[in-house]
Amino acid sequence: MTASSPAPNRRHRKREQTLDHLTDTALRLFEALGYEAVTMEQIAAQADVAKGTLYNHFPVKEALLAYHVHRDLAGHAPHLLAAMRALPHFAARMAYLLQATSHWAESHRAYLPHYLRFRLAYADIGTDARTPRSGLDQIVESLIHAGQEAGEVRADLPPAQLAHLFQFLYLATMTRWLNGQAGPLRHEFEATLDVFLHGVAAPDQGRRP
Repeated sequence: MTASSPAPNRRHRKREQTLDHLTDTALRLFEALGYEAVTMEQIAAQADVAKGTLYNHFPVKEALLAYHVHRDLAGHAPHLLAAMRALPHFAARMAYLLQATSHWAESHRAYLPHYLRFRLAYADIGTDARTPRSGLDQIVESLIHAGQEAGEVRADLPPAQLAHLFQFLYLATMTRWLNGQAGPLRHEFEATLDVFLHGVAAPDQGRRP
């Protein structure tokens, strides 16, 4: 190990501090003025940075919102994972995850339409450091993998594929709720999970050959 090896860690911490500062500044402006009214120029001025610095870290205003959402979700992830591991089976863990998600979504409803539009528009650059993923897909994939190992989930499809399919059901449910086409989100998620676990066949039909 060389004497200069800690430098990348310092740079990483400094970058995170900058991202946090810019995001916290943006959130204060969103709360005070309303999301639609706030411009990138206002955020840069309030944060006391050059516009180029802001755009270098966040290409669009929605990216600041996405960073806030993902940071918040990441902060809750350890407790969420610990609680799910204590549950006895796959269905219970998924139900707990969706219940927790519904509580979180209800408290962030004003921002979710902007966030979801951004995530869909930038889905092809999900690994870009400026547009990180929330990690929810990885949690679902890990739950599916554990369910397969326990013999609770079909194993003829890879966990990543099943998690991808679930993600589309999840987004469709969230979109219906945001558009006012659904009842309480927790009830909509219960129905979504039932379809994911059991399909759309009537209970007395079973699985046809």
